[in-house]
Amino acid sequence: MAGGGYVPDDGVKHFEGRITGFLLITCIVATCGGLIFGYDIGISGGVTSMDSFLSKFFPSVYKKEKEGHHESMYCKFDSHLLTLFTSSLYLAALIASAFAAYVTKSFGRKISMLFGGVVFLAGSIINGAAVDVAMLIVGRLLLGVGVGFANQSVPLYLSEMAPSHLRGALNIGFQMAITIGILVAGLINFAFASQVWGWRASLGLAAVPAIMIAVGSIFLPDTPNSILARGNPEKAREMLKKIRGTEQVDAEFQDLVDATHAAERVDNSWKTILKPQYRPHLAICFLVPFFQQLTGINVIMFYAPVLFKTLGFGDDASLMSAVITGLVNVFATFLSILAVDRLGRRILFLEGGIQMIISQVLVAVMIAKAFGTAGVGELTKGESMLVLIFICFYVAAFAWSWGPLGWLVPSEICPLEIRSAGQAINVAVNMAFTFIIGQFFLTMLCHMKYGLFLFFAAWVVVMTLFIFFFLPETKNVPIEEMNNVWKKHWFWGKYIPDDAVVGTASKTKIKDMED
Repeated sequence: MAGGGYVPDDGVKHFEGRITGFLLITCIVATCGGLIFGYDIGISGGVTSMDSFLSKFFPSVYKKEKEGHHESMYCKFDSHLLTLFTSSLYLAALIASAFAAYVTKSFGRKISMLFGGVVFLAGSIINGAAVDVAMLIVGRLLLGVGVGFANQSVPLYLSEMAPSHLRGALNIGFQMAITIGILVAGLINFAFASQVWGWRASLGLAAVPAIMIAVGSIFLPDTPNSILARGNPEKAREMLKKIRGTEQVDAEFQDLVDATHAAERVDNSWKTILKPQYRPHLAICFLVPFFQQLTGINVIMFYAPVLFKTLGFGDDASLMSAVITGLVNVFATFLSILAVDRLGRRILFLEGGIQMIISQVLVAVMIAKAFGTAGVGELTKGESMLVLIFICFYVAAFAWSWGPLGWLVPSEICPLEIRSAGQAINVAVNMAFTFIIGQFFLTMLCHMKYGLFLFFAAWVVVMTLFIFFFLPETKNVPIEEMNNVWKKHWFWGKYIPDDAVVGTASKTKIKDMED
């Protein structure tokens, strides 16, 4: 067979290709974009639990914390200014994602990564040198712009570079980098917490992952899809051969050409994605990040040390508990890499959802038993260990389901003509609800008490049902063949016209090449 493609009974083409050293190195470098996001998630909660940081920038919170236990434990850290320090980054990332979509589409994925790394570096320097809250917020806003650009470009880059049968594993490398960043941040917080300047080290060392992605992106090649979309077909073909490790790329290249021609007929991808034929893509790109944040995971990752302090863990114990959850996060994400292209996306979503529901209910029961609604009481050592185990059980479930798949699925389902817009919606919705939950979590904890965990558990029930009924399986499907999957779905199929199935016109060519 010439051309490198065949069409099995499921109607989806499969292409030749293998994992090459060149592809592996480029994907590893690109995943460094996840380090800046993960490091920031992990560092924020640790810094906001450090006495030296609180006394300098948030003295009212520091005073409330040291007053003793006559106040509700649920409300000890309730401060909108304190949560603004954490959540302002995500507001900036929300706004930046719209600009990042244009840059990513017009100039390529690697330029977007480079810009994100440089801006994140500037923000980390300002934060490490901060002398007042204003400097902290400015630094956080710059960090947010960097995260917005990186989160827009890296998942797209990985999905476009990877062969279809390994796309899930390589794309989840982005989430693995996020979890490694969270873990490293937790270790740094633990190492420097006792130093009066420890918060400066924690915030300033964000420059390291920023330099990694900025420098690394200079040497990255762009994706064949992006090269072709910018009018360089021969260069795109050569890049496809290089990353697939074979000369037989005719069939896959033809799919890229078909997708590019479809994209060229689109003047405005933002208007296009609102058309009925893109309804399934729009729904998934909006609802998956929306649901991902309503799992409640980021309140655990942002505020893990603060949360453990609230539950009565000591300073060092709260930071070490955050490190333990970080280790669980990394290990479970690695399991997802091994399973996603074997078991598929749906089974991981469904199992993870059920496990999160159980965990959150158990945590709520333990906290209700210890603190009631008054917020007065304490956990015994055994109860503290049980809460930590349940939270780890919850983190593991998220880390092999909604964590990596929340980035993977939206980045792989959209046709080229709306891909940048779809990913921008994914990032914007993710950042918007990360901001909202991050900003109001401590207030919600103060008012909803242990019921907050039941609130998130109820949302996980809703999202698990949504996955069961409305998300088709996308494992091993070439990225430009994804409309075949939507066309066959019981609900979404009615929105996909026959001529929107990219590659339909070239199936006859492949059949001829096989003959």
